[in-house]
Amino acid sequence: MNSQEAAALKTLVKTRAATTKTITSDFTQSKHLDFLDNDVVTKGQLAFKSPNLIKWSYVDPFKYSVIFKNETLYINDEGNKSNIDIGSNQMFKQLNKLIINSIKGDMFDDETFSIEYFKNDHSSLVQFASKDKKLSKYISAFHITFNSNGDVEQVKMIEPSGDYTKIVFSNRVLNNSINEAVFSN
Repeated sequence: MNSQEAAALKTLVKTRAATTKTITSDFTQSKHLDFLDNDVVTKGQLAFKSPNLIKWSYVDPFKYSVIFKNETLYINDEGNKSNIDIGSNQMFKQLNKLIINSIKGDMFDDETFSIEYFKNDHSSLVQFASKDKKLSKYISAFHITFNSNGDVEQVKMIEPSGDYTKIVFSNRVLNNSINEAVFSN
């Protein structure tokens, strides 16, 4: 993209993110590991409520949920529950912020990332390479695909090894009421 197209995309996405209070969506997550012949594929639902409540519910091939709430990560692994205080861990806090911003599509931070913009047929691809040495030990880059409305269609998180996790969103619904019980642990 040229600089004008990139600026227009940033404005569109930031406007969309600012007006998005809730998101529900199905997702398909593929984990690519070089040493495996096939990607590991899981399916589930995402619930997001502004400013920072997120629930990832994996339903196939296993049941597993992760809730980010009040600087705590709540995990339910088929009935085995645990929680992690992410408030005291700067890296977890940064990862949580990245997750929230990538879901909303609002990651245009030139100080944290080197950013490149590309046009596809009916979507836009933005590649974010981390400038933070600590973060880049875990995630070297994010690739986010936006549709023409400025919604996130896909997030690809690339590890330094070249392995990656790709999340494709479908059946997205914005700004519908989400019961607070969805985020209970």
